[in-house]
Amino acid sequence: MKYLLWLLKAALFFTLFAFALNNQHDATVHFFFGTNWRAPLVLVVLAAFAGGVVVGALGMLPGWWKHRSAAAANHPALETPTAIVATTVPAPLEAASSPLTDVPAARQHGL
Repeated sequence: MKYLLWLLKAALFFTLFAFALNNQHDATVHFFFGTNWRAPLVLVVLAAFAGGVVVGALGMLPGWWKHRSAAAANHPALETPTAIVATTVPAPLEAASSPLTDVPAARQHGL
């Protein structure tokens, strides 16, 4: 499975690399007020993708903050990291009190 994932990653890399090599021609992006930007097409596509990722992440920030504060409000251990949790160790069970003592060992393990 590990080799299949590496093969998939290599195929994706070489596909994108071939795209970049085939699109080295200059592209012009026209902005407002008569400004423009000339760059290789692959850089224009990369900049558009990166801008979309940034805008998408910024759009999700308020939701992340809301869920994080709701999770902190519902879980008191997250609010006070110095809280001490008391644990008790149960007493060992005796073999006579177990309901599985007369069941063969193979049946206890689901075999």
